[in-house]
Amino acid sequence: MTRAYVGVGSNLGDREALVRAAVEALPGVVAVSALRETDPVGEVEQPRFLYGAGALETELPPRELLDLLLAVERRLGRERRERWGPRTIDLDLLLYGAETIDEPGLTVPHPRLHERRFALEPLAELDPQLAVPGRGSVKELLAELD
Repeated sequence: MTRAYVGVGSNLGDREALVRAAVEALPGVVAVSALRETDPVGEVEQPRFLYGAGALETELPPRELLDLLLAVERRLGRERRERWGPRTIDLDLLLYGAETIDEPGLTVPHPRLHERRFALEPLAELDPQLAVPGRGSVKELLAELD
């Protein structure tokens, strides 16, 4: 079993219901952070996000887990129209154990995780000593953003 961390966010529709439905659709969830309101990233004008993270124990390899996340997004009405645009649900594979993966369409740790307070804070809530491979602990990364 591998402990993976998934970021979960929504800024369209009933955000809380969509986030909860996404978490419920994920197998092996062992912990979920509190949800927090966050500003969107990017140039597109859009509503604020409701964002959190979940920890899951999984036997799925990283690519299969990513495929599952994308399937859940589709099932919950996600349409990919513009990069960093508004969305009903956004599931990001943030960490997969201590692995570093760089393949077409799959980069773990998430490539901008270390820059994003909205993703680091829920991870720190789940496990303050959690390490981001090649970057340090989420606690240290948050301190660097202050």
